[in-house]
Amino acid sequence: MISRMHGGELRRFLQWGVFISLIACLVPPAGLAQDADALTTRPVEVVEKTVGEVIDVLGTPGLTDAERRVRIEKIAFAVFDFTTLSKLVLARNWKRLDKAQRQEFVPEFKKYLSRNYGSRLGSYEKADVEVLGARVEPRKDVTVFTQVDGSDFNGIAMNYRMRLGKGDWKVIDIVIEGVSMLANFRAQFSEVISREGPEGLLEAMRKRNSEPEEES
Repeated sequence: MISRMHGGELRRFLQWGVFISLIACLVPPAGLAQDADALTTRPVEVVEKTVGEVIDVLGTPGLTDAERRVRIEKIAFAVFDFTTLSKLVLARNWKRLDKAQRQEFVPEFKKYLSRNYGSRLGSYEKADVEVLGARVEPRKDVTVFTQVDGSDFNGIAMNYRMRLGKGDWKVIDIVIEGVSMLANFRAQFSEVISREGPEGLLEAMRKRNSEPEEES
């Protein structure tokens, strides 16, 4: 079975989140800083707009969790590159999937992410998200650093790795207090594929995605 990421895993990697934050404070030479500013402007705008829209939905009174989830999925799915995410999360195992399996994996993975993270909306408390800055990564990806302000999650770092896709910047990973969503699922999926092969992973995802939703 595919396990979920628990709070203990986040705490164990907290020191990596601090390390990342410290690196973000380093100031490059002036010329490089100007180039970085030009490259990071649009990714920051995308994150600010998306996070703002999600917070507005979460703070809208009178909505059920199901209604909030539908609205948030529409916002989030527009800025996630699920095809790239699927290739990255499977890494070398992507080549083990045939064409039909790849075509099935992408929507199943999208649904799997929605179920894992969307089910937590019921515990939401009003909070803001502050954009702290951005950093250019290898391959000219950009990491946008943010921090939760308020609620029980006050101070938690949530950083978005962005990649320029077709026409605009898309999210290809979220790092929560040093824990990469991509790396977390990659480890889980790799373990299942090593035991049961690609079809075993797809079957596990189908089963998980077809289970009744948990009550909030």
